[in-house]
Amino acid sequence: MSHDQAQREKRAAALSSVIAAVGLTSFKTIVGVLTNSLGILAEAAHSGLDLVAAIMTYFAVRMSDKPADREHQFGHGKVENLSALFEAVLLLLTSAWIIYEAVQRLFFKSVHVEASVWSFVVMGTSIIIDYSRSRILYRAARKYNSQALEADALHFSTDIWSSSVVILGLIGVTLAKNIPGLGWMNKADAIAASIVALIVVYVSAELGWRTIQALL
Repeated sequence: MSHDQAQREKRAAALSSVIAAVGLTSFKTIVGVLTNSLGILAEAAHSGLDLVAAIMTYFAVRMSDKPADREHQFGHGKVENLSALFEAVLLLLTSAWIIYEAVQRLFFKSVHVEASVWSFVVMGTSIIIDYSRSRILYRAARKYNSQALEADALHFSTDIWSSSVVILGLIGVTLAKNIPGLGWMNKADAIAASIVALIVVYVSAELGWRTIQALL
């Protein structure tokens, strides 16, 4: 495979992530507002961060393709590493917010989540798209040794877990509403969210460390 063809495939993978992130952010925002679901609105914000990261990845991949010049005698390949590091930081910040919100919901405030058919539809669709995009991006990242694409794939794969947590929370809300004695299940989404956030912190820290080593 020629260098130009490889770069075209990398750019195509990155651009498809931008398109997917735009669709997911819009869909989640609309359904979240219509159903008054804070969980889905939080996921919309999460997807919004993914959109920013996907755009950065796309431009990072384009920049890394530029040849060396007077100011960049060794080329622009480090741009991909910097993009991956930034995405790892974004994931860590998102995880910190999730943990903070989970603690608030567990101990200090009660948040009402409106479970509806559309709530499950949007989160189920999100999982399907996130799984498809993460697999495609991981394959491209391994094929071309691209840390930027790997970080983008990590974003989409962690979204699968966070979307699953929201679904569990919606199920818990539904059960708590309809079955006496299961009121405690209103807290299930906050507990699951905390566990997922800690996993994301570990994975993000590992990616960030590998990226820093590549930059040094």
